[in-house]
Amino acid sequence: MTEEKAILLCQKGDMTAFSYLYDEYVKPIYRFIYYKTHHKETTEDLVSITFTKVLEKIESFDGSKASFKTWVYQIARNNVTDHYRTFKQHEDIVDRWDLSTKENISDDTSNKLQIERVEKYLKTLKPEAREILLLRLWGGHSFKEISEMTNKTEASCKMMFKRNIEKIRTDLALLIILINLIA
Repeated sequence: MTEEKAILLCQKGDMTAFSYLYDEYVKPIYRFIYYKTHHKETTEDLVSITFTKVLEKIESFDGSKASFKTWVYQIARNNVTDHYRTFKQHEDIVDRWDLSTKENISDDTSNKLQIERVEKYLKTLKPEAREILLLRLWGGHSFKEISEMTNKTEASCKMMFKRNIEKIRTDLALLIILINLIA
């Protein structure tokens, strides 16, 4: 079955096709929400809410406005935003991101240190830039999809991504020079 066929069947009331859509998107949506929440149980709840809303609203999906993937991610993003508005965490929602947690990384000390360095570095970036990097690099989204998810123009997403990749390259080059000077 194709995504398009599953969507059409769901829109016509055949909800058995929804399992195809769920299977296609549950893992990437889980990762996306987990990057934002850092909490397994919260992520599971928000994934459940996301797919419930997708199922409830699938009749209103319009493929001429956005891809199904973008539409599902926007629902997930809105659910995360609503969650933080409801529960008023101490941190700002845009500052919530993650690559992994202590529960999900191996016991290898080297890996832990590398993850901590990446996390520390990414915290130096502006939240909107960090989100675009995560969506592009870890989520594998196109700039068009990212622009639709973040309500920014595609050009501004590309520019922000390019500037931050250049910043990372420059910082990495400086770090390598410093390490070589010390060694």
